Amino acid sequence: MDRRTFAKMMIGGTAAAALPVLPVSADALKHVKAGVLDIGYAESGPSGGPVVILLHGWPYDIHSYAGVAPLLAARGYRVIVPYLRGHGATRFLSSRTFRNAQQAAIALDIVALMDALKIDKAVLAGFDWGSRTADIIAALWPGRCKALVSVSGYLITNLEANKKPLPPQAEHAWWYQYYFATERGRLGLEEHRDDFVRLIWTSVSPTWKFDDATFERTAAAFTNPDWVPIVIHNYRWRLSLARGEPRYDAIERRLAAAPKISVPTITLDADLDPFTAAGGGASYRGQFTGAYEHRTLKGVGHNVPQEAPEAFAAAVIAADHF
Repeated sequence: MDRRTFAKMMIGGTAAAALPVLPVSADALKHVKAGVLDIGYAESGPSGGPVVILLHGWPYDIHSYAGVAPLLAARGYRVIVPYLRGHGATRFLSSRTFRNAQQAAIALDIVALMDALKIDKAVLAGFDWGSRTADIIAALWPGRCKALVSVSGYLITNLEANKKPLPPQAEHAWWYQYYFATERGRLGLEEHRDDFVRLIWTSVSPTWKFDDATFERTAAAFTNPDWVPIVIHNYRWRLSLARGEPRYDAIERRLAAAPKISVPTITLDADLDPFTAAGGGASYRGQFTGAYEHRTLKGVGHNVPQEAPEAFAAAVIAADHF
């Protein structure tokens, strides 16, 4: 099913061109102070509609959902797409705040966003860093999560488990994680960020034929002054090469125990994603104890919502109606 056919099915025949679009200019973004951040976010759809929060990954930004948000908005959802800390229009409120990118901190940013916007519960959907963030909220604060869509399944990080080596082919896919462990890697990301991101995009999404305009639209998010520190800390923290903050220790202990997720969930795997383990989600199926469905997307790479917006939107709607 192509995008036009899907859009017509979703909105009862209204032309896809008439759909609301995700804001792409800084002037079109909204801002809210939440926790330690001033969060920039895009919003579309009716203000009174059921809320969907779409969470991007790295190295991407809110425009991964440029095709998803209009489809959901047309179905009556209030769609919120925030920039994660260190990305785009999101800024730290204080220059003295530690530029921490451990998983607990990023998840609590989204909880703080929901609190600031007076959102009690939302459907959470994400990929990459966004999947991990959504998984954490669904696992630890299920009352805030109506339903979950998680690309690559259960991505909550266990630091001890991360110390164990993977088979060489799997390690190869994570080459940049080890590059970032070095000062050379930090400088390389700082000095060659656009080239670096283009390399990642083409290697993890081999069939995605993005144009220069698409790239430049997202690359603007990487000019955030905290982008490099946040990226470097995230990957070093995962390898236990950088410390987090003690105030998150209790949460990290809970996450290390691999808490089950009980909310209705659809997991998505893309068959061309080098980070997706084979097996149709079997490796993490036991972590989901509520209503559950797994979907494998053929011919799609790592950036699932931007490569397959119709399939992603359909998963959100299906999960919400379990």
